Amino acid sequence: MKKVPVIIVFAFLNFYSSSLIGQFTHADTLRGTYNQYRNWWDVLKYDLHVNFNIEDSSISGYNAIYYRALQKRQTLQIDLQQPMILDSAFLIAYIPLRYDKYKPETIATPKQQITSIRKDGNAYVLDLPPNILNNSTNYLIVYYHGKPLVAVKPPWDGGLMWKKDNNSNPWVSVACEGLGASVWYPCKDHLSDEPDSAEMHITCPDTLVCVGNGRFRGKINNGNGTCTYDWAVTSPINNYDIIPYIGKYVNFSEVYKGENGDLDMNYWVLDYNLEKAKKQFADVARMMKAFEYWFGPYPFYEDGYKLVDAPHLGMEHQSAIAYGNKYQNGYLGKDLSGSGWGLKWDYIIVHESGHEWFGNNISVKDIADMWVHEGFTAYAEVLFTEYYYGKEAATAYMVGVRNSIDNKFPIIGSYNVNDDPSSRSADMYPKGSNMLHMIRQIINDDEKFRNILRGLNKTFYHQTVTTNQVEDYISAQSGINFSKVFDQYLRTTDIPVLEYKINKGNLYYRWANCVKGFDMPVKAMLSKDHYDFIYPTENFKKIKTLLPELKVDENFYIKTKDVT
Repeated sequence: MKKVPVIIVFAFLNFYSSSLIGQFTHADTLRGTYNQYRNWWDVLKYDLHVNFNIEDSSISGYNAIYYRALQKRQTLQIDLQQPMILDSAFLIAYIPLRYDKYKPETIATPKQQITSIRKDGNAYVLDLPPNILNNSTNYLIVYYHGKPLVAVKPPWDGGLMWKKDNNSNPWVSVACEGLGASVWYPCKDHLSDEPDSAEMHITCPDTLVCVGNGRFRGKINNGNGTCTYDWAVTSPINNYDIIPYIGKYVNFSEVYKGENGDLDMNYWVLDYNLEKAKKQFADVARMMKAFEYWFGPYPFYEDGYKLVDAPHLGMEHQSAIAYGNKYQNGYLGKDLSGSGWGLKWDYIIVHESGHEWFGNNISVKDIADMWVHEGFTAYAEVLFTEYYYGKEAATAYMVGVRNSIDNKFPIIGSYNVNDDPSSRSADMYPKGSNMLHMIRQIINDDEKFRNILRGLNKTFYHQTVTTNQVEDYISAQSGINFSKVFDQYLRTTDIPVLEYKINKGNLYYRWANCVKGFDMPVKAMLSKDHYDFIYPTENFKKIKTLLPELKVDENFYIKTKDVT
């Protein structure tokens, strides 16, 4: 019986979407499309004020949304998922006297209540007052309350977590990648528009501590058994990355001497985990050293780095990485590659932190392109292994995780319908990383490849991108057209087959089971113990060989078939 790696099992615990049968609903379109109610305004900042009522698992508060009107329109979509309820909304419009990018001179209108609000499933459509001017900046204040969806198997299905720690103390957090941040706060829940900054003012029992993204700004004791914790990020951030952690936390820290100077690294753990964390979290500095080498400077020096005990396995919450790997190496103590190298380091520290570069710094505009987040970060595991244990170890790890690829669905999903490919398969992790590994082999220049990885993070610094932008960048910087490789491995489930026959010292070879025009080079052994590039196309080619059979470099994820 074939063993199914843990990562595949967990991926299938996601809620199945209608996209499994290629059908999408109005709700899918409303959630996933950058429609006429979204495309005319740009989110500048979220200022969240939320009270967590642990006794009845409810939340309430408001989000002050600071935005710029790109066009003169009045109808606007705010996302807030059922069973949450939008109570009211108010607008403070700023009418520009003289608009300057850095110093706008404005007059603020009085606070105006929005009276026309229409509910449409998990969204609300608001008709704003007519005094919104093109290129003006405005505040939309949205009040809400309710009992948000509770996650059944976080983080693979999203929602709130109202848990207890080992000492029966409340332990609360959120995981909402895929499902969307609108599961717990009202927002423009589309990946293409990240707020340029965000503040969180989280109220919880005064016996607990709240940890959020970015920097701690202070705490207010409310005198009623609660306190309010203020956290803020000054960098653009994914909606689903904005996160509160509430529990019996204690803190320790260190300063990392990084490429951009001193980086504050803070660790927030449950009080009884402190000693274990001080030992296990030594992998954080190792991770930072390896990833700054491969990817460039950590992208959020201004906001610092945090690792936080979480009531689930892990998530890449920007500058506040969720950790739930139970203080052991591997993936919950298991090596996903079966090679042994995956037990040399803590999977959650390495993988989830890798998302700070690919996922948080470089973010996709549509969840259908989520391979950019997960494929590159899965390859970060390989690069970490190589940095500390060498190329042979990295190759063994890479080949090992390849065994978990099932090739039942393409890596890229359907656009404009919030189609998360990981709801069907986890292939974007191992297959995406294997594709990148092959691209590296074809470039055949590790320094150039490293500069491409660093260049991606510099060129698309704090930006949202499409897969085409990433693909085009790699092809342009390498000087090699990889478009057919991307098409083959991202958009089909077919693994190319190198068909061959050997006759009288000649090797005849061609590609089959591939997209039209597929011409990926591959390394093959033509003489004993030596690999050379061959350049197959869809038509048979001939080359001399000294061997009676064909052996392909294991760094290439292909199939071979003797058609003699």
